[in-house]
Amino acid sequence: MRIEETALAGVVIVQPDVHRDDRGFLLEAYSKERYDAHRAFGRDFVQDNHSRSRRGVLRGLHFQETEPQGKLVRIARGRVFDVAVDIDPTSPTFRQHVGVYLDDTDHRQLFIPPGYAHGFCVLSDVADFEYKCTAYYRPGDSRGVLWNDPAIGIDWPVRDPIVSAADRVNPTLDEYLSK
Repeated sequence: MRIEETALAGVVIVQPDVHRDDRGFLLEAYSKERYDAHRAFGRDFVQDNHSRSRRGVLRGLHFQETEPQGKLVRIARGRVFDVAVDIDPTSPTFRQHVGVYLDDTDHRQLFIPPGYAHGFCVLSDVADFEYKCTAYYRPGDSRGVLWNDPAIGIDWPVRDPIVSAADRVNPTLDEYLSK
């Protein structure tokens, strides 16, 4: 397994070892012992989630306000563009983001620490998105910022994405922080 740092503190790309042969492949999607040895996360995971979306769907940018979740994300089927955004106004990388293509061919994973906003868009016909979380999902604590906030400036690789009604009316990051 290889760990690659990104421009945002704590956001790392994980390239697991993939063992391929004429039958297919085998990979270790997660091993606490191995991940702890790399000190990539420093947190225990308490919940696993799986979502399925179709081409053009954009989910995000989501986070939990008082009980932030770290997420280790991977694609079991398909291809997505996955984004982490620094939403901490005291951070030197405030408003900056990292975008990574994840798919079921190279099997890269992305770890997004607690305190970042997260979103993704689907580039394949369908995508199965799986992620481990460091905190439980709390619906009353769930927040979002506008997926196309110009102050963040994400260049999403989809035009006219399919966005939920809730995600369409999220505030910009500045509006959220001024509340």
